[in-house]
Amino acid sequence: MRRKICYVIALLGLLHLVQAKADNGYRLWLRYERVTDNALYNNYRQSVKQLIFPANSPTLKAAKAELQTGLLQMLNLQPAEVSSATTSGTLVAGTALTSKTVAGYQAQLKAIGDEGYFIKSVAANGKSSIIIGANTGKGVLYGVFNLLKLIQTNGSLQQLNVIESPKIKLRLLNHWDNLDRTVERGYAGSSIWKWHKLPQYIDPRYIDYARANASIGINGTVVNNVNANALSLTKDYLIKVAALANTFRPYGIKLYLTARFSAPVEIGGLKTADPLDAGVQKWWKDKVDEIYTYIPDFGGFLVKANSEGQPGPQTYGRNHADGANMLADVLKPYNGIVMWRAFVYDDKVPDDRAKQAYNEFKPLDGQFKSNVIVQVKNGAIDFQPREPFHPLFGAMPKTPLAMEYQITQEYLGFSNYLVYLAPLFKETLDSDTYAKGKGSTVAKVIDGQLEGHSLTAIAGVSNIGSDVNWTGHPFGQANWYAYGRLAWNPNLSSDAIADEWLRMTFTNDASFINPVKQIMLNSRETAVNFMTPLGLHHMMSMGGHYGPGPWVSNAGRPDWTSVYYHKADSAGIGFNRSSTGSNAVAQYYPEVRNRFDKIETTPQELLLWFHHVSWNYTMPSGKTLWMELVDHYYAGVDSVRSMQKTWNLMHGKIDNSRFEEVKQLLQIQEQSAVTWRNSCLLYFQTFSKQPILAGYEQPDHDLAYYKNIQYLFAPGTHGVQ
Repeated sequence: MRRKICYVIALLGLLHLVQAKADNGYRLWLRYERVTDNALYNNYRQSVKQLIFPANSPTLKAAKAELQTGLLQMLNLQPAEVSSATTSGTLVAGTALTSKTVAGYQAQLKAIGDEGYFIKSVAANGKSSIIIGANTGKGVLYGVFNLLKLIQTNGSLQQLNVIESPKIKLRLLNHWDNLDRTVERGYAGSSIWKWHKLPQYIDPRYIDYARANASIGINGTVVNNVNANALSLTKDYLIKVAALANTFRPYGIKLYLTARFSAPVEIGGLKTADPLDAGVQKWWKDKVDEIYTYIPDFGGFLVKANSEGQPGPQTYGRNHADGANMLADVLKPYNGIVMWRAFVYDDKVPDDRAKQAYNEFKPLDGQFKSNVIVQVKNGAIDFQPREPFHPLFGAMPKTPLAMEYQITQEYLGFSNYLVYLAPLFKETLDSDTYAKGKGSTVAKVIDGQLEGHSLTAIAGVSNIGSDVNWTGHPFGQANWYAYGRLAWNPNLSSDAIADEWLRMTFTNDASFINPVKQIMLNSRETAVNFMTPLGLHHMMSMGGHYGPGPWVSNAGRPDWTSVYYHKADSAGIGFNRSSTGSNAVAQYYPEVRNRFDKIETTPQELLLWFHHVSWNYTMPSGKTLWMELVDHYYAGVDSVRSMQKTWNLMHGKIDNSRFEEVKQLLQIQEQSAVTWRNSCLLYFQTFSKQPILAGYEQPDHDLAYYKNIQYLFAPGTHGVQ
């Protein structure tokens, strides 16, 4: 009997241990797990055993609460609150107004602006202290998160001399969330905004959302879809939105709304939404006045106009500047801004859709009001796995331009694929526009350096949903995190960001970090290889954009089809955007234009974006284009299989729940990669008439099989593809 009791106790103990190690991913990178390195644990405790942190504002109180939570969970420490540093190991945090100690560091305070902070180790009279100082509560909050990150990642707290401030002023998430809680291009469940319960019920998830964003420096959120519903601007919803704004405010996050341009007609009872109509202008002024009564620090409007059926100023014979400036005028007294999206294309297909945004917006440079920023996607088509940088970057020197990235993986396998997007983000940021000679990078365009703009912004289309782990795929969290870190500092490396995310999210164990970081850094190229190698693009199935559809030829208009973009025929494949084709290369500065204009100098990864190339063209490798294409597709599948093997070796190094989840998702990704490879090569083979050589794994089905695959009710869509 005693043996049975001991066995039961041991079993219960083991079950408790297993449960303790389980992690559903909800805590994101703010897990604050106990420091396991004993030497570091003791060192950290000695470094912050006392606390001087007067908190007299909601933001400072939030920062102090975060600090106390983190120290308690990681170090089992509740620092003694003191009024002066009497011993070593004092942590001082505050602004120049709340702390005399911080006020003494005028040089640092002058250098960091409104949102920056400094963290400094100091020693005086044999006593050591750490100081977190800033000009505002937001700066202190960001500094607190950085100190906690140092502890989470096993960093040193000795000889600290950190001075940080954001490179970009407005760092926003764009939620494509609808009022019915569906999320356009959302792959992690329904919207987290529970409109039917607001404003009375504030879901604790909203606070955790704000904490997570503040921890990576995001300071704004647009809570409704760019394909807007005018009801978002009615009193009933403004009251709900105000409740969210109140929740986010202590964490330094401003709330913005997408404005439907036709709202004066749809909810205002007017007969027109013409931006030059006096009645329309008055309607918007009254609406903005109303919004600011509910949300005194409302950030402003994001507008999608005259694109994909959305109404806009062109509906009334006006241009984009007319529409944006009308809204800018009524927002200006409140210091609100207009973010006007440059993603436009009309119902009449141009000679090359990639050229249209440039053609419409370049002539308007200098015509926008000072509180308007034009929001430009990273590439000219639509968030493809790889695109060259948008030619508008550098082309509008008199107009502030905001970068728009897509964090949610609309064209990269939804939340089924492990694709770390920092390399994609960096590829665009580091691209040289040559607008003012060599070194005129896209990053310098959007952070204002190149033209001296003070209004700067970056936006990321959110991948957040109601799934318990927020992003559907555990590694989807890394893309949210990486976006925020690069929004704060575009000069950070993909490697460094991945390293700190892995440490905070999983473990500091190098035997896990090093191989998994390599998976992350290679994952974007892996996806490009099995989906759209060598500059191919827009080859997905209709509607949901999940699976392959290189054969799509009838989708309502030519530039919604795949064949419009790859133009495969018996002679070759690729879209000729050179000077002998659509001449889209002419939209770039001469140094870039000349490089892209010739097959020989175009980067191989963009070859078929800019050129229609013969199947038998000899590539730098010495292989024909056809064989190079085959190699890339097979390399993509092989790389996913390599990812699987590496991940399987991680068993036991992290919690089993997330290990198994990623393992199973990689199985989906491997199967999908095979489908992409076989579908595209079998289809293109009908044009090239060339074989997939015997040494390669042969497709297990014919082309008809792959054409008949349907992706029913794909998430982020409204029905069958």
